[in-house]
Amino acid sequence: MGHTEPKIVLRQLGAKIAYFRTLAGISQSELAKRINSTQSTVSKIECGSYNDSLSIPMLVSIANALNVDLSLLLHFNDFEKKMWDRTITANEI
Repeated sequence: MGHTEPKIVLRQLGAKIAYFRTLAGISQSELAKRINSTQSTVSKIECGSYNDSLSIPMLVSIANALNVDLSLLLHFNDFEKKMWDRTITANEI
């Protein structure tokens, strides 16, 4: 496996959070309340643009707020992992 781009992993993680939030039937604002944050922060997390990092405590809070096991957010299948090795273009940054 080559170089892993953090931005791609963060985007995939954000997409999973958005997916589980949608399944739970809650808004970004509601999730923000549950994790003591803002809707803007949740939006940035879901877009993969939250300060190029996401803390473990924040991930735990999100998983708890969504009533999902943390491992569901952190598990990536082979297809998802293949995306880690591709190059990000200037338009994607």
